[in-house]
Amino acid sequence: MPVITEIEDLRRIYKRRVPKMFFDYTESGSWTEQTFRENSSDFDKIYLRQRVAIDMEGRKTASKMIGQDVSMPVALAPVGLTGMQHFDGEIKAAKAAEKFGVPYSLSTMSICSIEDVAENTSKPFWMQVYTLKDDDFMQRLFDRAKAAKCSAAIITVDLQLLGQRHKDVKNGLSAPPKLTPASVANMMTKVQWGLGMLQTKRRFFGNIVGHAKGVKDPSSLSSWTAQAFDQALNWDRIREFRKMWDGPLIIKGIMDPRDALEALNVGADAIIVSNHGGRQLDGALSSIRALEPIMDVVGDKIEVHLDSGIRSGQDVLKALAMGAKGTYIGRAYVYGLGANGQQGVTDALNVIHKELEVSMGLCGRTDVNNLDRDILMVPKGFSGDWAQ
Repeated sequence: MPVITEIEDLRRIYKRRVPKMFFDYTESGSWTEQTFRENSSDFDKIYLRQRVAIDMEGRKTASKMIGQDVSMPVALAPVGLTGMQHFDGEIKAAKAAEKFGVPYSLSTMSICSIEDVAENTSKPFWMQVYTLKDDDFMQRLFDRAKAAKCSAAIITVDLQLLGQRHKDVKNGLSAPPKLTPASVANMMTKVQWGLGMLQTKRRFFGNIVGHAKGVKDPSSLSSWTAQAFDQALNWDRIREFRKMWDGPLIIKGIMDPRDALEALNVGADAIIVSNHGGRQLDGALSSIRALEPIMDVVGDKIEVHLDSGIRSGQDVLKALAMGAKGTYIGRAYVYGLGANGQQGVTDALNVIHKELEVSMGLCGRTDVNNLDRDILMVPKGFSGDWAQ
C-alpha cells in the first residue's frame, strides 16, 4: 500500500480493486447527480478563518453523540452492500470503528447480519432500519438489534420511493445483483477481491434472507424488496416504530425545518440532516446548505447531525462550526474498506481525524466542543434567501 495522506488516495486504490458494479454503486447519485456533486462541492464554498499567536496546544477531538463518548464526532454511516465491497465488510468496518472509538451504523441491507457483527465486536453499535410495511419483520428487526445490544436505532425516512441511479440500472445492481456478461468479466479481473469473497460464507443480505416472510433464499429477495418499502409512510407510522424501540432513536433523512419539528414531536433523540448521499431526490439542496435553517428552528431541543458529502476533516470542522453535534462518513470509509479492508477503514478515520485536529488548531481552537461560526466565512445567502 502507498502512503495514505488523503481520502482521494483510498478512492483511487478502491477503484482499481473492487468490481465496477460495486464501485459505481458507491460513487454515484440519482438522475443527473447534481445533488451528489454539490454535497461535496458546497463545502468548498465555506472558508475557514485562520488565526495566529494563539495557544494551540492540547487539542481535543473527543466528544459525545447521543450521550455516547466518541474519539471525534464522526460516525460510520449505514451503507448497504458493504460486504460486497470487501469480504465480511460490515464486520471489518465495525471492528475498525470500535478500535478507533467512533460509532458504527449497520444497514438493514447489509451482507453481514446484526448477529454476525455482534459476534465479532465487543462494543455496542447502531442499527439502521428502513420504514417497511411488514410490522412483524420490523418488530423482530428491532428485537434482534436489542438482543445484539445495539445502543441506538437509526430510522431512515427518505426511501419511500427509490431515486433512479443510472449506473446501477446499467450494471444490473439490484437486490440481489443481476450479473451480466460484462459485470462477470470485470469481476474476473479483480483477483484479490474475488479470493476474499471465496473465503466467506456471507454473500447475501444477512438481515433479510431467512428473516423476512417468504424470503428463504436470494432468489426470493427481489420480489420482497419490490413491495417491502412503505410509500404510504407518515409521521403516525413513525410513532409506531418509536413504540417498537425504547432506546435512543435517530431519524435520518431530514432536509426541511418542518420535518425536523415532526421528528422532534415523535420523540427522536437526534436527527440526521441528509439527502441520502444525493441518491434520492436529485436537484435537492446539499446537506450542508440545509443545515442552518434546520438549526434555526430546532435549536438545542434535539441533537442535530449531518451526513452526505464529507470527504475530509475540514468538512467535519465546517459542519460542526455550523452547529452540527455529529457527522457521518459513508463513501469515505467505503473507499478505505475496498482499498484495504479493516486497515483501510482505519486509514480513512486517521486521515479525517488528523485533518480535523490540525485545521481546528490553525483556526485558533483547541476543543471540538467549543466550535462556532466565528471560525467560518460563509457566503451571503448560502443557506437561504430563495425567491419563492
